[in-house]
Amino acid sequence: MDLRPYLEAAFRAAAEQAGFSGASLQKIIFQKPARPEHGDWATNVALRLAPEVGLPPREVARRLVEHLELDPARIARVEVAGPGFINLFYAPAFLHAVLAEILSRGEEYGRSESNRGRRALVEFVSANPTGPLTVGHGRNAVLGDAIARLLACTGYEVTREYYFNNAGRQMRLLAESVRARYLELLGKPVDFPEEGYQGEYIRDIAHALLEEHGDGLADTEDLAIFKETAERMIFAEIVRTLERLSIRMDSFFNEHSLYESGAIWRVIDRLRERDLIYEAEGAIWFRGTALGRHRDVVLVKSTGEPTYRLPDIAYHINKLERGYDLIIDVFGADHIDTYPDVLAAVGALGYPTERIRVLIYQFVTLLKDGQPYKMSTRRATFVTLDELIDEVGADVTRFFFLMRSPGTHLEFDLDLAREASEKNPVFYLQYAHARIASIVRKAQEVGVRFREHPAYERLLHPHEITLMKALVDLPGVIEEAAEHLEPHRVIVYLNEVAAAFHRFYHECRILGEEPELASARMHLAQATRLVLRNGLAVLGVSAPEQM
Repeated sequence: MDLRPYLEAAFRAAAEQAGFSGASLQKIIFQKPARPEHGDWATNVALRLAPEVGLPPREVARRLVEHLELDPARIARVEVAGPGFINLFYAPAFLHAVLAEILSRGEEYGRSESNRGRRALVEFVSANPTGPLTVGHGRNAVLGDAIARLLACTGYEVTREYYFNNAGRQMRLLAESVRARYLELLGKPVDFPEEGYQGEYIRDIAHALLEEHGDGLADTEDLAIFKETAERMIFAEIVRTLERLSIRMDSFFNEHSLYESGAIWRVIDRLRERDLIYEAEGAIWFRGTALGRHRDVVLVKSTGEPTYRLPDIAYHINKLERGYDLIIDVFGADHIDTYPDVLAAVGALGYPTERIRVLIYQFVTLLKDGQPYKMSTRRATFVTLDELIDEVGADVTRFFFLMRSPGTHLEFDLDLAREASEKNPVFYLQYAHARIASIVRKAQEVGVRFREHPAYERLLHPHEITLMKALVDLPGVIEEAAEHLEPHRVIVYLNEVAAAFHRFYHECRILGEEPELASARMHLAQATRLVLRNGLAVLGVSAPEQM
């Protein structure tokens, strides 16, 4: 139960009653104090508002609190602290109401309707069909899916989209590589392409062609059959890999369709109408400097071949014209200098770029025996995502990719990932969930019952109160993680819940207590289990009943 919208409305009403107005009231920020004695929520709105109203911060805070009307069943007390902070403390009845809500809503607890009626498109993975997904693609895939799950939890209707290009030089090299391996299987002399793809999967595709066509393709110079077979088999493998991680795309968008429809050339015409296109050195340039970019960039090379910025501009226009309220691009760090050119062009053509949000994530280093692997789908010195899943499992793979902020470099430690104990961060949370399930089963076996009207007022121990306060936060954490596109916030929160439960479990026993208190504590344990399960579900990680 996220109280922040309720508190924000109450503070705005108090400000109006006090005669205050100002920009600082447009978004009132509430934060968790670092020290529990400073309350359950705190706001610095008085300090921010003071310069606008010409009064000392503490006086602004005093007047706000004087006019603040809050439900005593939710907030027990409010106090002014320090230079003008306002601290708020939960009422016990509110904590009890949240316990009842968690147990009533079950799997729905943590979800909201704050974005109901809005549509979001998340574009991620988007690897061209030239080889299997690697560990490098894994972080993109898991981040994109977790963000889609978070958005769905806040009410968005979410589309997961995969954007790919099955034309151009890299696909030609792929076809040439497959043809070379096919001819090798026939025992014919062949010069393998200098920059060809050398993975074992190329031989697998060649074997499939040999089984289907025998030596019937030996003399063909047409690469179409080699390209089409490779694309079909590689895409099928990509889809299978994603499904192993419980990732299912809703749509696949082919970049080539933007050429077939003429969309990319319409972009050139429209930019030219706005004097944002010029020609130099035989190439067509985008006048980015006219829009505040640090340089102009080529959209069409002197050879007539578009650079990737041009179809990307057309693609983003297409996404906006499909009516999405929010568009998320999940890009690697190599896009950090290019996507602003795309957004500048899209905005210059009159489209609402504020609907587009770009998540840039840093790359992954896979550590095995202390040594990093280098990855290249051409040289075949890569570790596939399937190999990683085989090694550590889907849950660990997803969790490790989500543990850190997307903007930080990720070292995927295989030694830790293989650890089948609570040292492994995902097992730590799964063990907590399984332990609670076991506790509840054992309590029921000895006669402890979930009472219809539990005596929550008996939950007075400091560790009980701390745990209840932690459970309150799941809806707000999901909202914040979705707003900031940072799934790792959910992991940080779940670790806090698990730690609070372990303290509760060691100090507040269920078995051996008198029935009323035992039942109340079992309700609290069950609510904790639901919060852990729901939080792990947002991450796409399972919550086992036993381990």
